[in-house]
Amino acid sequence: MFLDFFGFREQPFGVTPDPRYLYLGPAHREALASLYYGIEANRGFLSLIARPGMGKTTLLFHLLAKFDQTARTAFIFQTQCNSREFMRFLLAELGIESESQDFVRMHDQFNRCLVQEARAGKRFIVVIDEAQNLDPSVLETVRLLSDFETPQAKLLQIILVGQPGLADKLASPSLVQLRQRITSVSGLQPLSREEIGRFIDHRVQVAGYKGARLFTPEAMDQIAQISEGIPRQINNFCFHSLSLGFAMKKKTVDLAMVREVMHDLDITRFVSDVGGVNRHMTSNAGNGDPFHPVEELSGAAKDYASSAAAAVEAAKDTLSPAEAIEHMRDVARLLHSWKNAPGRRGRPH
Repeated sequence: MFLDFFGFREQPFGVTPDPRYLYLGPAHREALASLYYGIEANRGFLSLIARPGMGKTTLLFHLLAKFDQTARTAFIFQTQCNSREFMRFLLAELGIESESQDFVRMHDQFNRCLVQEARAGKRFIVVIDEAQNLDPSVLETVRLLSDFETPQAKLLQIILVGQPGLADKLASPSLVQLRQRITSVSGLQPLSREEIGRFIDHRVQVAGYKGARLFTPEAMDQIAQISEGIPRQINNFCFHSLSLGFAMKKKTVDLAMVREVMHDLDITRFVSDVGGVNRHMTSNAGNGDPFHPVEELSGAAKDYASSAAAAVEAAKDTLSPAEAIEHMRDVARLLHSWKNAPGRRGRPH
């Protein structure tokens, strides 16, 4: 029903890294070209580093599609592992069953696979996503994989992909040998306001939309601001805004609708307010009681409220164990008197 309402063939703002929906802005186009020519020139180690949500995985799927007929590829996602587990993940991705836990044997199996593909005239490309999670020892294992080569060419092209933490690791003195082998470092930048408009237009067109603009200029400005130009965020706000439009039977998303989506997606609404009581008491410090002014109370209740206010001030200083015990006894006596005050009798607890 949603698709029919807007005239889509499919969901334009999905969460899967579908290469058809890749929008090649200047930074993405430059990164794609750098990786493509690095592979074509058999440069060995390449890297792609960008913030989360920038479209790294989608760009890589697009890149690998270009080598679909001319290369054997492996895409590794599991990076919370040791070296032995990494080799098992790599072999499994290549369709090689390895029940052996012997690291040398797995290394040998991988080497034979490389030679087989080289004889068939195919490149061998390994993409390691979320590489910032790899331990230094595993990164050293990855470096050693690049030793598979002939005097004329590298048998293996490795693309290390990750968040800025990957750059931090590669800058470590202990990984200088790996860093020296990386021949290309590419990055991705957030989209500008103009690029965001083209990004949205591209996605809805791929999804089959042929009508007028779905977002007003004011709505687009708001999405650009709140998303910070990050493609994953743009997708998320567009998806929810269109979902709200469908629910309201409105085919154009306006500023008010985007703001409602912003409110709905604001996770800070659900953050635990550990200091809430303290802030409440501070905001009512002039009243002495976090709920009622002291002057509105009487008798034991007023004494207890005054004591509570004094306790707040006293808490600012460090009490000795003996002073703390005596203080708590005083509070307990006041509380007992307050509970048994005439005005409190007969009230449900």
